[in-house]
Amino acid sequence: QVQLVESGGGVVQAGGSLRLSCAASGLTFGEYAMGWFRQAPGKERELVASISWSGGTTHYADSVKGRIAISRDNAKNAVYLQMNSLKPEDTAVYYCAADLRGSYYLTLNGVDYWGKGTLVTVSS
Repeated sequence: QVQLVESGGGVVQAGGSLRLSCAASGLTFGEYAMGWFRQAPGKERELVASISWSGGTTHYADSVKGRIAISRDNAKNAVYLQMNSLKPEDTAVYYCAADLRGSYYLTLNGVDYWGKGTLVTVSS
């Protein structure tokens, strides 16, 4: 049974930082491209950042470039999202995602497995 379990969400003031973690189990982690999506109230789920199976290639949404970094540790079956200079508009539920066929760019329809999400709230 595949599980993706996110942690690290919480409430932070604007300008602050958070580090999200996703622990994966039940899959051959090193074969999957991984990503973080987010969904704000009343909005569609969107890709924030994604990373290739090797970690060598990454993709970021324009809205987070320069503020957020994705990384992975295949030995620990984990993917991380370091978020700095957070803004109120970053408030959302953040979901970890795994895509077996993807290279480094994940799409909603291509994701094989989803985590249950972790809430990030940025106060102004």
